[in-house]
Amino acid sequence: MSFFKKLKESISSKTEAVTNKFKEGLTKTRDVFVDRVDDLFSRRKKIDEEFYEELEEILIGADVGVNTVMELIEQLRSEVRKRKIEDPNDLQPVLSEKLTELLKGSEDSSMSMAASGPTIILFVGVNGVGKTTTIGKLAHLYKSQGKKVLLAAGDTFRAGAIEQLETWGQRVGVDVIKQQAGSDPAAVMFDAVQAAKNRGADILLCDTAGRLQNKVNLMEELNKIYRVIRREVPEGPHEVLLVLDATTGQNALQQAKMFGDKTGLTGLVLTKLDGTAKGGIVVAIRQELNIPVKFVGLGEKMDDLQAFDSEQFVHALFGKWIAEEKEKAE
Repeated sequence: MSFFKKLKESISSKTEAVTNKFKEGLTKTRDVFVDRVDDLFSRRKKIDEEFYEELEEILIGADVGVNTVMELIEQLRSEVRKRKIEDPNDLQPVLSEKLTELLKGSEDSSMSMAASGPTIILFVGVNGVGKTTTIGKLAHLYKSQGKKVLLAAGDTFRAGAIEQLETWGQRVGVDVIKQQAGSDPAAVMFDAVQAAKNRGADILLCDTAGRLQNKVNLMEELNKIYRVIRREVPEGPHEVLLVLDATTGQNALQQAKMFGDKTGLTGLVLTKLDGTAKGGIVVAIRQELNIPVKFVGLGEKMDDLQAFDSEQFVHALFGKWIAEEKEKAE
C-alpha cells in the first residue's frame, strides 16, 4: 500500500474536527512551502544536483533547520538510488513519509499522568510566547474531559501575570492558587500542591516566570520550584513543558536549547503555528532536541490547542498530493 493511501486511512479514523483544525492552522505554511515544492516538482523534469539544491533552499526557507535538511536530502538521495526514481513527482510520497518519520521521532508524545493523586504539569518559557494562554486552553481541554483542574500563579514578577491567569481561570471555570505579586514562586507552588492534594484535583497546571534579563536567577528559581514540587510529590512534576512561539523560528530553537539544558524538559508546546509560513520549525526542533512536541497552537479559539499528531501535520500540508494520487488511481 502506498504511503499516501496509508496516511489517508490513518487520518480517516481520526475526528474530522481535529483534521480541520490542523488544515486551517497550517494554511500559511502550506501556501508557501508546499506551493514552492509543487512548483519545483512540476518545473524540473529530472532529479539532478540542481533539483536537490533548490529543494534544500525551500526546506531551509521553511525553517526546517540546516542539519535536518542535510539529513533529509541524504535520505531522499538514498531512496532515489534504491528505488531508481527518475520523475520528481514520484518523490512526493517519499518526501512526505520522511517528514512524518522525522516528526515522530522515537519518543512518546502522549502526556505522563500520575497513577494516583494530582498530575503536576510545569510550564516554562520566556515572556510573550503564549504560556498563560496555553495554560488556560489546556485547563479548558482537561476540564472538558471531566477532570478537576487547578492553576498555580507562579509568575509572581511580571506585571499583570497573576491577573491574566485569573482571567483564564474565570473563563474556564477553574480555581487559581496565588499569592501577592513579588512573592516567592516556590512558596506559591507549595500552596498549590497542598491545595491540589486537599481538594482532590486531577491536574495542577503551574505557570512560572519567563524574564530573560537574568538567566542565572531564572534557572535557579525554576530549580527551586522543581525541588519544592519533588519534596511534596516525589514523582512530580509529571511533565515540564517548554512553550515556544513558532513565529520566532530559529530563535525558538535557541530558547529550547537554553531551557533544555537546565530544566529537565519532557515536552514542547509550539504556539501560533497559524501565524507563520515557517511551520518547518516543528521538524527542526523535533529533530535537533529529541524532545517530543506534545501540543500545538493552531489558532485563537479556546479549542485551538491540539495534541500534536505527526500524521495530521503532514496530511494538513500535503493533502493536495494525496488527492492527486487518488485521482490518478481512479
